[in-house]
Amino acid sequence: LMTRQRTRSGHGVSWSDPVSKDCSIRYAAVFLSAFFLCLFADRISFSDQILYNAHRIRIPASGARHAGSEARRKVGCSMKPVLGLIPLWDDDKESLWMLPGYLEGLQQAGGIPVIFPFSSSEEELTRLFSLCDGLVFTGGHDVSPEMYHQAPIPQLQTLCPKRDFMETFLLKKAVEEDMPVLGICRGIQLINAVLGGTLYQDLPLQHPSPVNHRQSAPYDLPAHEVTLLRDSPLAHCLGTCSIHVNSCHHQAIHTLAPDLACMGTAPDGLIEAVYMPSRRFLWGIQWHPEFSFRSDENSRKIFRALVAAAES
Repeated sequence: LMTRQRTRSGHGVSWSDPVSKDCSIRYAAVFLSAFFLCLFADRISFSDQILYNAHRIRIPASGARHAGSEARRKVGCSMKPVLGLIPLWDDDKESLWMLPGYLEGLQQAGGIPVIFPFSSSEEELTRLFSLCDGLVFTGGHDVSPEMYHQAPIPQLQTLCPKRDFMETFLLKKAVEEDMPVLGICRGIQLINAVLGGTLYQDLPLQHPSPVNHRQSAPYDLPAHEVTLLRDSPLAHCLGTCSIHVNSCHHQAIHTLAPDLACMGTAPDGLIEAVYMPSRRFLWGIQWHPEFSFRSDENSRKIFRALVAAAES
């Protein structure tokens, strides 16, 4: 998973500005997100009914199409889709933050990205969910092993319980209402854990391999190959069965969740891409298109695929 060092250069971004300027940028991002949420607040309705509990997820044979995209389809509306992004969390500064590549990549693909605030209120999360046409589960902290009923090992890195709760709730709701979802790095791991799979808590210990799964900067360069299953949605989207991706993570899928299917693997057999066949677009990828989209057409195609699904 992507982590931030005290040098603030862990993502290839130098945080050399004064703290006050850094905080201003963060607050501005949160303000803009709130503005966009208010702007779109009146265009779709939402429901507070929760059809599952905190530990189980009910997966209908066919998800009820999300109200926002369905309403837009019926009236032939051409508005750009709104995509909710889970923010990253800075433990040192106790602050939300976001890599600009997520925002720029989705905007370039035709979407309107909106950064969510952290919330433990199901009512607030339901309202936020209702304002969006798709969700992006970003990279970040380790996923808690409690989610897949394992004890933590010493090599486990920093957790973020707020994110675990918030993303679990939103993912379950997205599955229930068939809202398009893209999980990136931590995102693919969280999707797998919530849907009943397990993770390697630490790859160097539990899955040692010569494949470079944790490259150093710059992060827009390819680190290893991924072989895609020929009939998978991702292979059809990219028009190839072999791609080269960047990589920076120390956790990964161990046991695949029953409702997910593999779309691609690394040379060492590690699962790098998954989807949910019973949903129109629920994808998870282990690499980072938010770093590579400027130079890599495959990364741009993935973002465009999410936006197209959110528009439909």
